[in-house]
Order: sequence, then C-alpha cells, then structure tokens
Amino acid sequence: MFQQLLLMELDDIQLASQEQFARQSGRYGKGHVLENVADIAAAVRHLSLPDVADILDVATGGGHTGIYFAGLGHRVTLADIAEPMLAKAKALAQEKGFTVSTSQHSAEEMPHATGSFDLVTCRVAPHHFSSPEDFVRESARVLRPGGLFLLIDGTVEDDQPEAEEWSHQVEKLRDPSHHRLITPNRWRSLCGQAGLEIVHCELTPFKQPDLEWYFETAATPVENRRRVIELVEQAPESARRLFRIGNEDGKIVWWWQRLALVARKSGHPESG
Repeated sequence: MFQQLLLMELDDIQLASQEQFARQSGRYGKGHVLENVADIAAAVRHLSLPDVADILDVATGGGHTGIYFAGLGHRVTLADIAEPMLAKAKALAQEKGFTVSTSQHSAEEMPHATGSFDLVTCRVAPHHFSSPEDFVRESARVLRPGGLFLLIDGTVEDDQPEAEEWSHQVEKLRDPSHHRLITPNRWRSLCGQAGLEIVHCELTPFKQPDLEWYFETAATPVENRRRVIELVEQAPESARRLFRIGNEDGKIVWWWQRLALVARKSGHPESG
C-alpha cells in the first residue's frame, strides 16, 4: 500500500530536502553505506518489542532500517518526504520478499493517529530536519504508552563548539539540504521535553567513505567541492582530532561521530 498525503506547506528546509533526495534517490539503495545495518543490530539489544510490532521508519531514504525490521517479522511503515525514495525503498523490500506500507510526509508533521506505533525509528536523517523539536514531539505522539524511539544520526560530542561549527560549514557546502547536526545533550533535552525517557545513549566513531564518494552521493557543486577541500586543509586542531581527519592512498578520510539513542514513552503497553 502506498499512501500519499498532502499536509502543511513545506518550509524552505523541507523543500530542499525533498528536492535533493528525490533527485539522488537512485544512490541510496544497494551499495550505499547505509545498507550495512550493523548499527541497527547493535541498537536492537536495547529494544523490547512485541513479537509483531507496528513500526514507523521516518525519513526512510533507501529503506534499509525499515526493511531490517520487516525481516524480523514486524509490520513496517516506511515514511519519507520524497516520493521517489519511497518507491525505490518499497521495490527493494519487495525484492527481498518483505511487505511494507509507505507514507509520504515530513518528519515534523505526521498524519498517523496518536498511539499508532510500538517503535519509531529514524536513521541518518534528522540533520536535514527543519524542526528537530517537532520531529521528536510527533514521534512521541504517535507512539503507544511504553513505545520506543530509536534515533541514529551523526553528531558532534558535547562541548566542542569549534569542531561543531567546522563540521557544519563542511556539511552545508557538501549538501545544501543539510540543516544541522545536533549534540547528544540537545537530543536528551528534546526527548525529555516530549515525555520520552532515555534508555540508551551511545556515541561511537564510524569511518566514512572518502570525500569524493560523499561529493558524488550528494551531487556537490564543483565550487562547493573546492571550498570543502580548503576547509579540510585548514581544519582546526579540535576538528582534526575529533574527526580523525587523514589521508589514505591520496584520499581524504575521516571518522564521523554516530549517535545511537533509545528512549521510551511513559506509560505501560496495553495488553492484547
């Protein structure tokens, strides 16, 4: 089932994301770095779900997260702001033999009824959202009492303002639809404001493909590529140390900081 929904008018940040990921949707399926779901498998250890859970995967992209949970036997809805992403993600699920539902909407306003899901997931996407506050609030709303929220995204560890600002400049040039990486403490605060209790919060390094791969995946304009390389060459020591910027066989590489956060909605799951 594909469900297309017309909600509020999209803001400039949402429109930029929709355009970018519709145009680049073909790059997010097989062979993309997110096809490796080891990070999800690690996070599952911190999830307690019904045998067959109702799961919403927000900003699904290539669908890898939702497909992983469909493979565990759960009922999965893939959601994304870009229809071409949903079409390709659903096709990939079908190719793997899984049935999923799809729903086109933004992360900041969800059309689903309150208390519809046992788990809301979002992986390597929130840095594109115009309002992380609304995203977390909506995620909490659509969860059932006792339901879980799983967030995996890039971040910059707390109390590293210089490295954070450098990273923001690089990411914004590489992909203009990028909005902002959010620190772990900020995510904790947003969850608390939405009535979600932190169950697990872990920051781990994750080696990224070389810079040219990133440029190609995001279709970075030539002038922006030049400016990103300059920023890398002139990176402050705090950024070099935090992101382990280096050169391997003539290629610029670095280690992304990846946050895995699990939070639970207050209350107890309904029996039956």
